[in-house]
Amino acid sequence: MPDPFSEALPAPSAEPAPERRRALRYALPFLLLLLTFGTTTLVGARLQFNFDRHLEAFAGGDELLPLFPVHWLWACPQLLLRGIPFSLAIMGILLAHELGHYAYCVRNGVKATLPFFIPAPTLIGTLGAFIRIGSFIRSRAALFDIGISGPIAGFVVALPVTVAGLAWSRPLTAAADPEIQFGFPLIFELCHRLLHPGGPALAYYYLHPVALAGWAGMLATALNLLPGGQLDGGHIVFSVSPSLHKLCSWAVVAGLLAMAWYCWAGWIVWAIMLSLTALQQPSVPLWPGVGRGRRWMALVALALLLLTLTPAPVLSSTFPQVAYAIKHGQF
Repeated sequence: MPDPFSEALPAPSAEPAPERRRALRYALPFLLLLLTFGTTTLVGARLQFNFDRHLEAFAGGDELLPLFPVHWLWACPQLLLRGIPFSLAIMGILLAHELGHYAYCVRNGVKATLPFFIPAPTLIGTLGAFIRIGSFIRSRAALFDIGISGPIAGFVVALPVTVAGLAWSRPLTAAADPEIQFGFPLIFELCHRLLHPGGPALAYYYLHPVALAGWAGMLATALNLLPGGQLDGGHIVFSVSPSLHKLCSWAVVAGLLAMAWYCWAGWIVWAIMLSLTALQQPSVPLWPGVGRGRRWMALVALALLLLTLTPAPVLSSTFPQVAYAIKHGQF
């Protein structure tokens, strides 16, 4: 499965015109950046509106697209300012991730584009971001550095975002009974316990929109670190041991199918997508290998995966539960 936030694509066969190259390098990324700032600000404004009024985080209003109150642009533009913290938080995490990849592409002499954001009316206002790699990666060490730099950079930004968001969150009211209950990664639980020792469990808190941005950023980090296919984690595995890449890829597919059955039905989509690239390996020389230092860094990547992975992002949504609800018309 191509990495949803950091996609490496081969260079086009025909060299584009210089004007088009300049547009793709600067104008298009900047335009997409501005558009995504707009879409994430709209979503963030709705999330903040709901948070201020003790509503469900993702409760929609009278907008045509859920959580996408376009009419606020002219009806009450002052509300949009409240969405800027969420927008900066989620875009900061994604941008840090992609710039981590980009920086190590430059360092290793690999041609790469600036990050392309994807604006969309989703629950976070975007489908993520990616860079395009347009030249040969000369060694497994370079592949390792490019692969691991993105998740680490994204995590470094997502951690303070998470801490700030959890500090601004507040306990649920006694009468509150949220319809959608979220699962949380280990790093969220640790931060919550440090910030609110002896307080209610994290499940009984209204999450501030910035905390939701941190949650999405941690989930994105975990998805990228899954050790298979063309994901960042798959590149790390291949760099350390090419012979283990296919085995790890299929093991991840099997693990995702199991988690879809027991934790969250959405994992089946990721399992299918990952299986499409499970046998694809990066086109880099097999020799030389990577040194001991990078092998230790691979363990750091594994630790980050364990800290950021959320087996059940949405509770009570296992595959059997979702299938039962569909069968009985409960969707």
